[in-house]
Amino acid sequence: MQFRSPGPFFVILTLLSAHAVCQSLKPGLEGMAPSKWLTIRNTHAPGKTYRFNGTDTKRFTQEEYFMRAWVPLVHNKKVTVLLGPNYRTEQLEFKSTGENPVSHMEGWNLRTFALDLNSVVKLDSSSWFIFTSHVNKSGDFGRLYWREIPVNFTLSASFLRKKSMNKEVGLGVMMNKSFRVTVLPVFIFNYNFSDNSGLEMMLPKKIAFRKNISPSDIIYLKSEAVSRTYYLQKFNDDALGVCRRVDIDMGMSYNRKIGNYAGVEIFGGYRQNISNRLIEGAVPVRTSGFAATVEFYVQPPKFKKRK
Repeated sequence: MQFRSPGPFFVILTLLSAHAVCQSLKPGLEGMAPSKWLTIRNTHAPGKTYRFNGTDTKRFTQEEYFMRAWVPLVHNKKVTVLLGPNYRTEQLEFKSTGENPVSHMEGWNLRTFALDLNSVVKLDSSSWFIFTSHVNKSGDFGRLYWREIPVNFTLSASFLRKKSMNKEVGLGVMMNKSFRVTVLPVFIFNYNFSDNSGLEMMLPKKIAFRKNISPSDIIYLKSEAVSRTYYLQKFNDDALGVCRRVDIDMGMSYNRKIGNYAGVEIFGGYRQNISNRLIEGAVPVRTSGFAATVEFYVQPPKFKKRK
């Protein structure tokens, strides 16, 4: 399939990336993972199956690559604004032979072109407003042109206060518009139980228990929501359809900081499917199972101030 050339990008930001912005203006607690300036991530989720009525069950692996880079637009004592262009490509790698009505979902044709925009406004030494936005075009670029794919976006606004050196609490609201509009409350709670352990919570996105086994090594036990929405052509129809799934990844991750410049994070666990809409006519059979992620990141550069 030929790639259909995308048009200009759109400006935005994701709730998931709020942690990276927080650390640039000194919210965040001692022991948290370092900020990520550049990120490259690969994910495998094997063993999924589906079928059409009257056909054999088909087995496939969900595989994706994700890349993002943060560009500072504003950085001073009161305000930080970061722009994060990012790209995701995904395929369903089928393990079964025979007739396959969704074979076009192989070949890395499921793609997302997006921009994140994160803003942090410092109110005083212990409180901040955090604004995030995320805009993307996500779909089957092997069959659809850029102009045919609708724009998805997520907006959020939160207030964060550092109650002490070991506790942060935040409240906010987020709105997501993809194939429908969803509005949800946001709750942030970070707490250090000791010098080498803590809780990191950003609902409805994630909750994680952290154990620092050295200044460079962190182990997390975590649960994190994962959602994907792709626009594509309906089966035997030229009309626009939607492929969407919502999962919760539950398991253990290991974060290794490599000096002050880079790092790697490895995750393994169970991906529990919450909802699954593959394509019209497809019946999900097995939607949950093992998931693994390997991520390489580059930490933000540090510049020494001139005396």
